[in-house]
Amino acid sequence: MAEVELTTFEVSLKNLMIALEASNLDEAKAQIKELHPGEISRLLEALQPKDRSILWPSIGSSIQGEVLKEVSEDVQSQLISEMSVDTLVKATEKLDTDDLADIVPNLPESAVHSLLLTLDFKHREHLDKILSYPENSAGGLMNTDFITVRPDVTIRAVTRYLRLLKEMPVDTDQVFVVDRNYNYLGSLLITTILTEEPEQTILSLINSDHSKPISAETDESEVALLFEERNLISAPVIDENNQLVGRITIDDVVDVIRDQAEHSVMSMVGLDEDEDVFAPIFLSSRRRSIWLGVNLVTAFIAVYFIGLFEATLQQKIALAILMPVVASMGGIAGTQTLIIVTRGIATGRVSAANIRVLINKEVAVSVLNGIIWSIVIALITYYWFSDLLLSFIIAVAIIVNLVVAAFSGAFLPLLLTRLKIDPALAGGVILTTITDVIGFVAFLGLAALFI
Repeated sequence: MAEVELTTFEVSLKNLMIALEASNLDEAKAQIKELHPGEISRLLEALQPKDRSILWPSIGSSIQGEVLKEVSEDVQSQLISEMSVDTLVKATEKLDTDDLADIVPNLPESAVHSLLLTLDFKHREHLDKILSYPENSAGGLMNTDFITVRPDVTIRAVTRYLRLLKEMPVDTDQVFVVDRNYNYLGSLLITTILTEEPEQTILSLINSDHSKPISAETDESEVALLFEERNLISAPVIDENNQLVGRITIDDVVDVIRDQAEHSVMSMVGLDEDEDVFAPIFLSSRRRSIWLGVNLVTAFIAVYFIGLFEATLQQKIALAILMPVVASMGGIAGTQTLIIVTRGIATGRVSAANIRVLINKEVAVSVLNGIIWSIVIALITYYWFSDLLLSFIIAVAIIVNLVVAAFSGAFLPLLLTRLKIDPALAGGVILTTITDVIGFVAFLGLAALFI
């Protein structure tokens, strides 16, 4: 049997764990010395807390800050707790303002105070500006490292200015045009600066369509959509007075997209996307027990409705055998619709304006699938129990449950969103309860009437 080829990361992790298990810190340190901070952060997240504690002090303070901004919140909290105030200041003082803003809320107060003292007035003012906006907004996502020019200068003057800078901010694909009061007027692509005649003025070349400004209050999910739709590398951020306050770059948007994807997957089972994979047993148990408790409540709701038909179940044991089939078919159909609609809401493709059309479509799909699969299940039931009436009852129950599941799966995410409840977190539990209850009531209710 051929061996499975390991990825570069898996090889690095395996070698690092071997060095740590052998207490060979010099070897472990040598293995990560040449790695990018992003690669180091991924390795740290894949290690147990005790191994992180051993390895972390050996990582130079010059890149510790870059690693801290990349790791998950739980891992970040552990690493910060093991650092002295002086080490924290050294590790974070060179970070970009937007990255620093992400870490500051998790730093001890003494470290924040010392860190602020190392910043000049300009950087401290920029940091305060970013922190004044919600973390999941464009203002919380932006950085303040960008280039501005006036509309009345020429291409030649801008080119000379850029050469004097020696170094441009990362992911600079355009410069922003502002007036004397810093009001945003538009942008100018670097490619335009390089290809247009030197004597042309900026005002005549302003590109107002390419990079429309994003309000600082805009939610980060909407920012990600704008970057996707407009194929942006960077975008200007303005406040309520049309003042240019920052710039969002594609690397920050990639982080948002990744976090949203992780959130969608993890929240479906009641977990936090920032949870440490190797968190202590009791901490993980406490977090997950809440979700288990919620599911226990919903399970007892379903059991209660089954209990209402106890006499019917005693008359025909086949009903108890077939009950899970009805519930599971509704659960799967409803979950499919729930995920489609939840994703549609997250991407802006589904709203109150078109939800009725989507509900009609999903119900129609469920009716069609219900008819097809009810026939299949009815035939299997008749073959198994030789009972034509029972086959008819389960077929009708399947159709009813699939239709209700589709309607619930389409309607619930919109309702929960309006109530400011995360549909990815709560939708699955509510939907499962609905499909279980409707499935049991439809199946056992019909049985009680006809058998």
